Amino acid sequence: METGQMVRIAALAMAAWLAVLVAPAEAPAQDVPAGAQAQNIPARAQDFSGLARVDAGTSRIADLPKGRVDIRLGLSQGVPWRLFTLDNPRRLVIDFREVDWTGLDLDALVQSAKVTSARAGTYRPGLTRLVLGLAEPMEVRQAGLAVSESSGRGELTMLLLPTSAEIFNAAAGAPHDPRWDLPPAAVLTPPRERGPDAPMRVVLDPGHGGIDPGAEQGDLAEKDLMLTFAREIRETLLRAGGFEVVLTRDADHFVSLERRVAMAHEAQADVFISLHADSLAEGHAHGATVYVLSEDSSDKASELLAQRHERDEILSGVDLSGTDDEVTDILLDLARQETRPRTRALARTIVTEMTQTGGPMNRRPLRLAGFSVLKAADIPSVLVEIGFLSSPRDLDNLQNPKWRAGMAEAIRAALQSWAVSDAAQKSLVRQ
Repeated sequence: METGQMVRIAALAMAAWLAVLVAPAEAPAQDVPAGAQAQNIPARAQDFSGLARVDAGTSRIADLPKGRVDIRLGLSQGVPWRLFTLDNPRRLVIDFREVDWTGLDLDALVQSAKVTSARAGTYRPGLTRLVLGLAEPMEVRQAGLAVSESSGRGELTMLLLPTSAEIFNAAAGAPHDPRWDLPPAAVLTPPRERGPDAPMRVVLDPGHGGIDPGAEQGDLAEKDLMLTFAREIRETLLRAGGFEVVLTRDADHFVSLERRVAMAHEAQADVFISLHADSLAEGHAHGATVYVLSEDSSDKASELLAQRHERDEILSGVDLSGTDDEVTDILLDLARQETRPRTRALARTIVTEMTQTGGPMNRRPLRLAGFSVLKAADIPSVLVEIGFLSSPRDLDNLQNPKWRAGMAEAIRAALQSWAVSDAAQKSLVRQ
């Protein structure tokens, strides 16, 4: 780092959270006593802008004597940042506005046995996130961002020290800061009219995104393949007429599982379809599978797949929060009693149309699993595993625009066919 005046962003203790604050010039990185609580440091805001890049040559995460860990990230410019820790599993989360992680080898960056994993990418538009898995409880004893006034380059440094599980757990938790977090939920709009000639409103949910790539095979990532496929389905439905389509994401950014379901409710969707293409190390799974919600998975593979999806959510630095209270749970169960047969009819119709298009389908194409993304009680919701990246045949199909077009047409035909039968069955649904 060059000599001369420096601007330092002050650090906080116990890896709780750091607001976007900048200390006066020449202020040293702050040491935080062990066991201290997170605190705001008097400072002024720094007006950074633009996208920073990580300099791999000046960046590292390495072990130091006495169990300490040294984190250094060289940046092309200073950017606002914050940090906090999360438990179960233990991880350190560092947010930036905004850093381009393209081309950075995270495996080469991590040279510490105490950091078990590193994931980075877009968390939501305007915000990128680095998530470091921790092998044991660690506390941030010192942290600071130094920015050279002459070059504008920055260096973020952190010193991690071992701590007890009790101290780590007490400090862990995601921050709530309006300068960083999403705004409060908007006031709900009145229910829309659903007359016989109203278009079907479909929410397409391309799985994963941003910091969460999903399954990967070589240079291919599930998040990219599913975004492409969702866009193609949207175009197919809009060309057919009679549909309105909403995507839970139309770019490479992270969307939490809870937010995906919330978006379906905000859109007052008639149908929710989550799109995935997973990869399984065990066995030789291939072909498309359609899932509907059930607390009891139909088989072990489905259970493991659902757990893996939930695990991806945790590793992205977000925990699914809250459980239903007893009264709410009863009301949700009542709603699901009406929605469940409609959902299973939709799933069966999708399987039928995909099979007639040529698939290929999994040997057990209709399955049950406890995917959180399917838990909208009043919206028929299905999860379509269109194939497996671990299957060479499926991988070739997923990269074939003609094959994807056929599958998009199958989903269009299924939705239209289901809409007709669902309307005919409506009088039989308990009011």
